[in-house]
Amino acid sequence: MTIRKLFARVFSYIFYALAGLVIISSFFSAYQLYIHGEDLTEVIIKIINSNIIAIAVFELAMVINKEYGDEDQHDVVVLLRRTLPRFIGTACVSLALEGLIMVIKYSQMELAGNLMYPVAIIASAAFLLIALGVFLKYVPDPEQTDLLESNQ
Repeated sequence: MTIRKLFARVFSYIFYALAGLVIISSFFSAYQLYIHGEDLTEVIIKIINSNIIAIAVFELAMVINKEYGDEDQHDVVVLLRRTLPRFIGTACVSLALEGLIMVIKYSQMELAGNLMYPVAIIASAAFLLIALGVFLKYVPDPEQTDLLESNQ
C-alpha cells in the first residue's frame, strides 16, 4: 500500500466518522432543544441543517476513498470530471436547501429586509451549477475520447 492510498483511507475514515458524529449530535441537540421548550418546527429545521452538513462530509469521504484510495490513476482531468459533479451537486443541494429554509424562516419572522441573504445563497448555488455545466461542456472527457478513437 502506497503512502497516498494510506492517507486517502485514513482521511476518508476520519470524514466518515465526522459525518456520523454530526448526525448523532444533531439528534441529541434536537432532543435537548425540544425538552427545553423549543418549537418543533425549529428543532426539525436544525436537524435538517446539521444533516445536510453530514451529507456533504460523507460525500467528501466517498470521493476521497474512491478517487485517491482505490485507483492508481493520476490524470487530473479524469479525477476532476468524476469527482466534481458529485461533490458540487451535493454542495448545491445543501446551499439551495439552506436558502429555502432561511426564506421560510425570515418570512415567518416577518424579516423581509433580510431576504437578500437567502436569495444570495440560492443564486450562488445556481451560479455554481452553471459553472459546473460550463466546465463539463468545455473540458474534454478522456473516457469518451478513448471510446471514439477505439471505434475508428
